[in-house]
Amino acid sequence: FRVSHQSAIVKLGKISLAYTPSRIELSLDAFAMNGSCLEFKNPIQDAISRVRFAPQSNNLLISSWDPCLRLYDVDCSQLRLEAPSEAALLDCCFQEESVAFSAASDGSITRYDLHSGISNKIGNHDDIATCVEYSTETRQVITAGFDKKIIAWDIFGAKPLVYLRNLDAEVESMSLSGYELIIAVGSSVDIYDLRNSDKCVQSNKFCMDVPIRCVSSIPHLKGYAVGSVDGRVKLEISYPSSSNNIGISGAFVTGDNVGYVTAWDAKSRRRLFELPDCANSIASLTYNNEGQILAVASSHTYQEATEMLVVLRFLLPPPSRFYMI
Repeated sequence: FRVSHQSAIVKLGKISLAYTPSRIELSLDAFAMNGSCLEFKNPIQDAISRVRFAPQSNNLLISSWDPCLRLYDVDCSQLRLEAPSEAALLDCCFQEESVAFSAASDGSITRYDLHSGISNKIGNHDDIATCVEYSTETRQVITAGFDKKIIAWDIFGAKPLVYLRNLDAEVESMSLSGYELIIAVGSSVDIYDLRNSDKCVQSNKFCMDVPIRCVSSIPHLKGYAVGSVDGRVKLEISYPSSSNNIGISGAFVTGDNVGYVTAWDAKSRRRLFELPDCANSIASLTYNNEGQILAVASSHTYQEATEMLVVLRFLLPPPSRFYMI
């Protein structure tokens, strides 16, 4: 199905997606929202590219164009790490609680020890590196760039394994779900199996001439959500042939270029709530591992302005909660 942001912002839609399956029907009155802004002694000086919560804690990884990788302890409201880079950082991800990776505008892929602050470069793309993910199943770092390549880096064997060299266009967004690698290229979403990546397992082309801006996997439902530049969102979910009467449940959140963050009911397509609009566009969204805290990165991309990182807490009455994947 598809949902759209309000008409005033449909054609401005860079969409960021975060999906939380839930065992309850959500409603606006079911919870309270408390938002707080993260404070930095040294403010982020340029656009935020990505925020990601750690696998088990409320430590938040932040990549930006200033260029720097930051680790922020949300529970203690304290900056744990600030690691400068030689080039703007376009993406970041965790391997585990103490290890992270970044993708930079000079094509470099860097590994960070978050305890010691030591970093080392594991490889380079031939052009700007745009996406980075870590696969726990294959123990590889998966990256994409403007060189139209997707590369799997064997960080233990210190050698790259090139999966794809001749894509039709640059990878706009990438997401992992188990062994499935989901990539957005132009107006298509292609799926590859990391165990046998010689060919595309599935390719879905969406609206003609409408590029996809982001893709987010839904692992437990074997599917994904995509957001396009015209403000539309679509969920694509595959069910086993033996399943009967299985419906979509849960909620997902979108953010756009004019600062709106909206939560949607995945089953009814109904807007659950809309957060107070941010002054800047929404750069990135992420939930913590329990699905109770949503981090919203709001920042200008092409204007000089102080960056803002807002942490919004969703307080659900027990035993109800967001179940995060």
